[in-house]
Amino acid sequence: MAPKFREGDTVVAISGKWVSWLHTAVAYSAFIGALVTGLWLHYHKIVENEYYGYPQEWFPSVSATIGDRYPERAVFQFFIAMTSGPRFLLVFLWYILTARPNSNLPKILAGVGLFRTLSCGGWTYVTSTDDHGWHDIFMISYLVATLPWTLGCLALSPSNPRAIKYRKILAGAFFGTLVPLIYFFIQHKIHKVPGAYTIYAFFEWALILFDVGFDAVTALDFEGFELIVRDIKGSSRGETKRIADDLLEREYVLPNLAD
Repeated sequence: MAPKFREGDTVVAISGKWVSWLHTAVAYSAFIGALVTGLWLHYHKIVENEYYGYPQEWFPSVSATIGDRYPERAVFQFFIAMTSGPRFLLVFLWYILTARPNSNLPKILAGVGLFRTLSCGGWTYVTSTDDHGWHDIFMISYLVATLPWTLGCLALSPSNPRAIKYRKILAGAFFGTLVPLIYFFIQHKIHKVPGAYTIYAFFEWALILFDVGFDAVTALDFEGFELIVRDIKGSSRGETKRIADDLLEREYVLPNLAD
């Protein structure tokens, strides 16, 4: 059924690109805020792993930063909660932008985007300290879903050379980072090489930068969208009475008329 448009006052009109920028700013704030807080309050504790501590290991992994200690864990979870609204809206706008008659790929990609968002919530609120197994399951699910999400976004990208260029660069950087990431994780976990986990941590943080940056490119595509709040009943004009208005009238106006 086609949407119905009715006349009314436009209360708010926001460019769609601000959905992307808000998502980017809050997502980066979650990770950077947790990192700064962790380095400030618990530096030696969050750089320590099961084999080594400072000075062999001198930079924390993402998991140790966001899940091991308070208050950095709370800082991260607070900003990720704020990210959820723009994130769901970003997935919805991307579907609106790419949907075509008799095409199932946009619907499938929207489902992948929702699954990816929910799995992010999983590894955010089930930390490695709470339940290492489920934390890893949610994290792996998120990373696996990133592959079809990235390839699907590239395949469905509108004809915008600038956006396509940035998507290819960030996608290549993301998947290219996985190779050294896995290598240094093996060096740490199996061969127990001192300092390997610190190098692994840098690649892990790079994944975050590339992942959030890839979705930030949607700002270039959403410039043609406008989110509008339209008052179709005139409620925002101040012409309708509120309960507070009735109370004021009973308390002040009516007694004065009686006098």
